[in-house]
This record gives sequence, C-alpha cells and structure tokens, in this order.
Amino acid sequence: MSVSPPVEKQNRGREKFEIKSAQLPLVALILKTTDWEALASDLTSQYGEGGETPNFFDHDPLVLDFSQLDEATPVQNLVPLLKVLRNCRLVALAIRGASPQWTAAARAVGLVEAPPESARSKATKALVEVSSTEIREIVREVPGPATMVIDRPLRSGQKIYARGADLIVLAMVNQGAEVVADGNIHVYAPLRGKAMAGASGNTNARIYSLCLEPELISIAGVYRTSETPLPSDIHGKAAQVRLSDDGQEKLLIEALKS
Repeated sequence: MSVSPPVEKQNRGREKFEIKSAQLPLVALILKTTDWEALASDLTSQYGEGGETPNFFDHDPLVLDFSQLDEATPVQNLVPLLKVLRNCRLVALAIRGASPQWTAAARAVGLVEAPPESARSKATKALVEVSSTEIREIVREVPGPATMVIDRPLRSGQKIYARGADLIVLAMVNQGAEVVADGNIHVYAPLRGKAMAGASGNTNARIYSLCLEPELISIAGVYRTSETPLPSDIHGKAAQVRLSDDGQEKLLIEALKS
C-alpha cells in the first residue's frame, strides 16, 4: 500500500514558487533597415550616453519587430544591434514578424519568438519606428495616476524624472536643467531649461508654464529647441504645449488665457 507524503511537506514544496501568466508592457523596435552602423548612429544620438535623451529608457524590455523588412533581406549578425540597444538602456527579449532565417538567428542569441500583436495591444504599447533617418515614439498609455512635486529651483545640470507620473515644479527651471515626466509637466515659475512630457510615449501629455522660455520642449518625443524662437506673444508668457489632434505629430504652443 502506497503512503502519501505528509501534507506539511507537500505544502512546503508548493510555497517555493508559483507560475502564472503575465501581461507586460513592452517597447517594440520596428526595424526598417539592417544597416546596423547607420541604425546605431541614430539610436545613440537620440538615446545613448551623450545623446539628446540619454535616460529616456530605463532598461526597458524590448521586442524586435521585423514585419517592415523584406523577407529576402539577408540575415545579419544581431549581436552588434543588441549591444547598441543595451547602451541605450533597452533590453531585447523577443522578436516578431520575422522570417524563418531571422528567427533562427534570433534564437541563436537567446531571443524568443513573440506572438503577433493584437489591435488592442497596439493602442496601448509603445512603438518606436526606426530607419536610417528617423527615430520617433508614437503611442503609449501611462497607467496609474501619480504626481511628483518639486518645490526648489533647479540649477544647470540638475535633472528630475517623474517616472509614471505627472511632475509639478513650484520654482524656476534654470537653463541647463532638465525636467522629464511620463505624464504632464506643470512649472509654476519660469521654464528656461529642457522639459520633456509624455517621456514614455503618452501623446496626451502636456507642458504648462507661467513663463515659457525653454531651451527644449518635447511631447512624446516630438520636440522643438530654442533654435526655433517662440512667437513674441508666447515667449515669456503663461502657455501650454501639446500635440495636435490631427495625427500630424506637431507641437502646438498656446497662450493660457487668464
């Protein structure tokens, strides 16, 4: 007659781990070229150390999307691309839309094959389109309301990042300072440094300031620098910055009415 192990021992084994399904937000890198050298240059200039937004990502998990490549595109070694992505604080975990040849090359470097993305998930995940001449963030919803409040002036070289949150600054943002938020940015003082709202791709994010004199403003990766001066009726005035609603990904800078 067989004897079952004591219940205590059975339960002790089950407490060590548990496997459940998980739905995780992933960034997708849509490849439009296999010229890794040109791609590395564009990615590094935007997201690498010393680039325009070097801390835009924080070791975010990434899917490599091959759907825009011709199936006849010769297979390249993926290792150089993976190194560039890591330098930009992106960690490639999977691929999708790849030919059997590319899939085999990806598996050889430890990547897995992800299922096709549904229409609903496309509306809620970040998609970064990349070619040899273009890198832009398109759509992402930032979950969960949260707010970070800064009540001191920000000097040149200082940077504040409100990850997954709105950012409220109650003092001046000086030239050379940088404020970044996944949500909205409110500056109840002069904004003279850089301000990047919707940093994870939230196209509904906005920037507000009581005195708009920025070095750079950006919403979901669409940016404008001081090299393009603000109109005289906006510069130094209370204003908001948002993206246009026509799908053109154009910054709109509007005076706030009193």
